Parts: sequence; C-alpha cells; structure tokens
Amino acid sequence: MSLQKKTRTTRRDFLKGASATSILLAMPSGILGAAPAVLKPPAPVASKPRRPRKGMRTHENSPVILRRELSADLVVVGGGLSGICAAIAAARHGASVVLLQDRPMLGGNASSEIRMGIMGAHGHNNKETGILEELQLENIYRNPLMRYTLWDDVMLSAVLAEKITLLLNTSVHSVETENNVIKTVTGWNLHEYCEYTVSGRVFADCSGDSILRLSGAEFRTGREATDEFDESFAQPRADAHTMGNSILMQLRECKEHRPFIPPAWAHRYTDANAPKHRKLRAEDNNFWFIEYGGLIDTIGDANKIQFELKRVVYGLWAYMKNHPDGRCKNYELDWVGSLPGKRESARLVGDVILNQRHVMDAGRFPDSVAHGGWVLDDHHPGGIHYDGEPSKFDYPPVPFGIPYRSLYSKNIDNLFFAGRNVSCTHAALSTIRVMATCAVMGQAVGTAAALTKKHGCMPRDIYKKHIAELQATLLDDDQMIPHLRRKVSPLTLQATAQFEALRAGHDRNIEKGEWGTGAGSGTGGTKYRWQDKQIETGVWLKQGETARYEWPAPVMISSARAVFDTELSFRGKRMRKLEGTTDYKELPAMLAREFALEVLKDGQWMEIAREKENRRRFWRVKFPAVSCTAARLKVISTWGAKTDAHVFSFEVA
Repeated sequence: MSLQKKTRTTRRDFLKGASATSILLAMPSGILGAAPAVLKPPAPVASKPRRPRKGMRTHENSPVILRRELSADLVVVGGGLSGICAAIAAARHGASVVLLQDRPMLGGNASSEIRMGIMGAHGHNNKETGILEELQLENIYRNPLMRYTLWDDVMLSAVLAEKITLLLNTSVHSVETENNVIKTVTGWNLHEYCEYTVSGRVFADCSGDSILRLSGAEFRTGREATDEFDESFAQPRADAHTMGNSILMQLRECKEHRPFIPPAWAHRYTDANAPKHRKLRAEDNNFWFIEYGGLIDTIGDANKIQFELKRVVYGLWAYMKNHPDGRCKNYELDWVGSLPGKRESARLVGDVILNQRHVMDAGRFPDSVAHGGWVLDDHHPGGIHYDGEPSKFDYPPVPFGIPYRSLYSKNIDNLFFAGRNVSCTHAALSTIRVMATCAVMGQAVGTAAALTKKHGCMPRDIYKKHIAELQATLLDDDQMIPHLRRKVSPLTLQATAQFEALRAGHDRNIEKGEWGTGAGSGTGGTKYRWQDKQIETGVWLKQGETARYEWPAPVMISSARAVFDTELSFRGKRMRKLEGTTDYKELPAMLAREFALEVLKDGQWMEIAREKENRRRFWRVKFPAVSCTAARLKVISTWGAKTDAHVFSFEVA
C-alpha cells in the first residue's frame, strides 16, 4: 500500500474557494458570454514528510517479528511437572537451563488450565518425594486454600528461584539436527511476536507430545500387538488407538437450587442414554471419565476433540443438575476446562522399551532411576461414548523400577525425555503416565543432564560409565529408587550415635502393604485396593530435644543432611476437586518447623545453621569446614503445637 502525500488546506482557504465557486455558478450564462469556467482547486502546497519523534518505534527501525538466540547446557521443552523437575534438578547440579513452555503457566495437566489430579504410587510410604514433594509442601504453606491459580505461581516461583531461563507461551516448531545430534530448537512466542532459537549441549523432550521427534527421533503411537512383547493388555493386531483426552469440570456447593440451562449445542442426556459405568454424582469427583479422542488422533484432531468434550461436559452437567432425584441440587457448576488434558499421543523410543512384563516383574533393572506404582489403568479408546467399563486394570508389585535407558533416545545422541512420552509400550504407559511418576522421571533426567556436562559426555555414556553416580546422586537428593538404599556418609558411621535409627539409611517408613479386597486406597473401579502396612523407622524427638553424634578425636565436617516425616500418606497434598472451600490445609504436624545444627568445638556448642520456617522434608546444608568432636540436630518446634518431630535420618560429612 503506497503512502499518499498530504496537502495542507486551512479552513479560510476552503471557505474562500467555496464562496467563489458558488457566485460563478449562480451567474446567468450570457453575462460572461460563455459557459462559466470551473475554478480549479488551489495547487497543493509541498510539505516536508513528517518524521517520527525521536525514540519511537516505527516501520523504519522496528521489525514486526523479533528473533532472539539463547544457549544453555540443557534445553527443556515442556513445562509440566516432568519438565519442571528436570529443569530444577539440572540447575541445582550446576547446569545452565532454558525451559520452553507453550502455555502461559507452568504445570501442564496439573495446572489451573486443566486441573488433573497428581496421582502416583499406591502405598503410604511409596509416595514420590524429591522435588515433587518439595513443591507440594510449599503449596500448602503458600496456598493453604489450595487455589489452582496460586498453585501455578508456586511452580513458577520454584523455577525462577533456580535462575532458569523461562520462556512461557513459546511453541517449538522446528529442530536443527546434524549427525544425529540436535543443535537448536526454534519456537514461536505468541505474546512477544518473537522467534527464539535455542542451542544446547543436551535436550529434554518433556512436551508429552514428543515435539522433538522433528529431529528424526524414532517414535510410536498406538497399541502394540500381543506378539511383540507378550503383553496381556496388548491387541491381537497393532493399531493407532490411544487413551483419550479429558476436559474436567469443578463444582461448588450451594444452598439454593437453580436449574442449569446448557448451550444449544450441548449433548442431551436422559436416563436412557446417559453414560454407563460412570460416577455421575458430585461427591469427590473430578469427572476424569469425560474422555474422547482415542479412536482418532489426539494431536491432529485436537480441536475436534475439544469441542466434542465441551458438548459432553455441559450435557452431562445439565443431566445431573436437573435430575429429578436431586443428586446435584446442592451443587453448581463453577469451572469448566477449555484445554483438554492428554493421556497419550506419541512415545519416543529409547534403548529399552518398558513393557507390561517389566512392570509386573517389579522393574528390576540395574539402571533404575525412578519408580512407579499406579495400577495398570488402560482407558478404552472409545472414552465416554463407550458403554462398557471405562478402564481395565492389572495390579503390579509396588513399587517397580523405571530404567534410565527408557529416558533417552535410541537414535538421537543428545536427546532425553521424561513424562508420558518416554520409551514404553501402550500397556506400560497405562501405569507410568500419572504425573507423580512423570515428575520423578523428570528429576532423573535433569540430574543425568547435569552429569553429561560434568563428564563431557552424552546420555548413553551415563548408562555405560556413570550410572552408579547418577543413582547415588538421586538417592542423596531424596529420590526413591526401588531395591536400592542410600549409602550413609563414612563420617556418620564412624561416630558414636545417640540414635542408631538415624544412620540406618532409611529415609521413610518401610512399606509392607499389598493388594487386597478390603478397605484401602485405590482408583475408581479397581477390583483390589492397596492394604497399607508399614515398619516405622527413624526417631521421635520432643521439642527442644537433640540427636547427637560424637567422635573420640576432632573431625572436620562441612555438610549436614536430614530427612523429616512429612506424612507421605497425607492425601491433602493433592489439589481439591471442589472449588470455593474455605477450610485451610495445614503442614504435617510432626514436621520440624524450627531446628538447628550445632557442633561441639573446644568444649563449647556452636550453632552452624538454623531453619526457622522449615516446610521441607529433605534438608541439606553446606558450610566452611569446621573441626569438632560432636554434632547434633536440635528440634526447636514443629508445625503441630504439641507434637513431637519424626526424623527419618540425620548425618554429617
């Protein structure tokens, strides 16, 4: 579009010209002896083009599309729980990190945008700890009413605290690969109108949808045939079907019943056509079974799936709310998701493909770095439109190990992955897809990525040369690995201990539960439920009491480590299914709130460190080496006014 020159005409010029023209047109034609000539408008006055004021952005000095370049040791794509934990773990172990997330908030399926519950291993003492437990405890501390939008910012704060470069609203759309090594990823930031190109040593695909398969990484989508891995959950023939996507809704209790009026495009349900085998009631329900898309493409048909789920949500709520039996008369619809949460799409292929047989054999791998413990929970691809049972179940040993070799690519040398897109079969995915399991896989990947920097190697080399170091680091960071126990520091073992239980290498009570048919914990529709049994470990310390180590001669110590009981059985760490509740969640009463580390130097007790508002299960402190003959942990207060502190372990090094 060409720019037109502007002519400056004043109001007086315009009126003079208009008056003259009017007089001439009013004269009889014979007065001048000819038809009157039409007056020409005044010639345009040339003017200099206006220049923008200095300092403004214009078409002359500012591009519409920005382009920026970044680099890091680890580039994480995907900001769900697996990506968050990968980024934090890597940063804490000395790697620089760029984290790209395509949504305006972190959390993925756990965020305020989708609101799926964070589920994980069955058994009170099998709960996933490490970074995930830290996030959940911080959420109770900062967000005691458990509001989802505040939970988003708890996750954001955890990422920002580690000096991670965070790119929200940034969708990766291209990957540059050379000789089976990813060089860069490029993403579009919708808010900034900016293309970011990020280079890295190693990359982690925590996107769920395996977007970094753009690199040429091997992947698979769908259900395997029985004869490939000898799985009972598999199909006679392989197909491209998956578990579906879900849009959730949340309710709020109310005192007055008002009928719900659904949109005209919503489905209409009656007792005759309402979905069978689903819990169509309000109590303790997030409506996970509102699921669709498994028979089509959960990525390529995402818009179609989204609209169909909306039609189901509003139709089902109208059926429930307006039902003559009054089942939902004391509830109203408070929130409906717009972005469907995905369970399954494309899975990347690693050196090991975790399968159902591995899981049922307790995942006894030499390179286990994380654990699972959810039931095998395979949703029918027909979703809400399938009239049969929505899921089929199997009951694995809990916990089972997840191998490191399923967390890096078979054919792209510097590609890690964590979350629901790891190297596994459809059957194995049905148990490891839950978000607490995804989080501990993410912590394993982030820690491994930092080790690749330390040793100047690639992901596969960690398995070949450094797997013991990776496992030891994860255990020391409070990550549970089945069939492995953390090694206690030699200095702690050399001491005379006031409490032997604190240096036994147990960081939790020992779970002895099993699947049974009585009361217990389980997921909807399961035949069996987990029967909790445990052996208590650690010691109980009264407020003001200490746990002490002594040495016959002075020793040098420069660090201390403690693990406290945060009530791993406490379901209240999960977000609420009902909105609008006003009861506050409290941190576990037996958790030490204030405590101090003291050393005996030259016959005098000296305080080295003090925590005044502790809300973490795992505590570690490093300090300049000090010579002492004794060290003690002193509990000053707990989160329960009159409750003793339960301490699982305490050691120095």
